[in-house]
Amino acid sequence: MPRIDSIRSEIQRLTRASPFRKFLLSLESGERALIEHPENIAFDPEPNGSEDFYVISGKLRLFSTFGAVSAVALADRDGAAA
Repeated sequence: MPRIDSIRSEIQRLTRASPFRKFLLSLESGERALIEHPENIAFDPEPNGSEDFYVISGKLRLFSTFGAVSAVALADRDGAAA
């Protein structure tokens, strides 16, 4: 499975988890995005769909691609990687 599809699949798994747990996206640029609710991130769920995703959370407005994600990790209650 190509890396981008693997990242998309992991984000889908985390957004659909019940109960939902916060997770953190780390980007190659050093930026980090805390996803506190499944509705804070939007993307095309199809494996061959667009690589783009959008995050709106608090004051954060982020547009990026799955290719720019270096890590996906569950977050602790303070928003740090668990």
